[in-house]
Amino acid sequence: MCLLVLAWQTHPRYRLVIAANRDEYHDRPAAPLARWPSPDDFLAGRDLRAGGTWLAVDRERRFGVVTNFRERQRPRRSAPSRGMLVPRWLRHRGEAREFLANLEADAAGYSGFNLLVGDASSLWYASNRADEFARPLAPGVYGLSNEFLDTPWPKLRRVRERFAAWLGAPESPHSELFRMLDDRERAAEHELPRTTLPPEWERTLSSPFVLDPTYGTRCSTVLLVEHSGAAYVAERSFDSEGRLIGEAEFRLNGGEWP
Repeated sequence: MCLLVLAWQTHPRYRLVIAANRDEYHDRPAAPLARWPSPDDFLAGRDLRAGGTWLAVDRERRFGVVTNFRERQRPRRSAPSRGMLVPRWLRHRGEAREFLANLEADAAGYSGFNLLVGDASSLWYASNRADEFARPLAPGVYGLSNEFLDTPWPKLRRVRERFAAWLGAPESPHSELFRMLDDRERAAEHELPRTTLPPEWERTLSSPFVLDPTYGTRCSTVLLVEHSGAAYVAERSFDSEGRLIGEAEFRLNGGEWP
């Protein structure tokens, strides 16, 4: 997952809104959003190489999202998969604070990551590249890509502006969030962030929806959780040319589960 915007306890209808794009190599196999087999009682896509996921929600509306941290060095072969962090959180039966306190002891063994975990009453951000590993987040609107939370990369600024407009119009359909995520315009040269990547890659990755034959946006996901607990989660999948190739949608009401 390489770009997401999130609203926590700021919308009159939804306690949580997430709109996110997952970027990955096109040849890395993945399964679309679906209910995972028992005993994993949650909805998520699945990385078929390492077995993890990038975004998931469970029956209790607990959720997790992970993004990689942009670094020039290759991930160590011996490092555990960052995609297992979200399932690990949802399999944990305690609070987020406890989960992250336990995770901090092993966090240095992973390649760089950002992690958002939450439940009905709390939202936490953690990164093994931050001075402070984990911290709770107050109600508000947040953005995340492959740097620290709210780092104002051009593509994130552009999506946040459109997200703020959506939040300000409470009757806006969720389809507008997918349209927002489908922005394929690259940033101007002078706007590009200065990271460890070569300039040509910085430009390729500077659009909210990354279009490249080797590496790009594989899916877009929208998660809405109402104050009542009712939830909606949907995913759109894309091929290496940016064409829509699949859609999945689930509505969760009360204790019902698809």
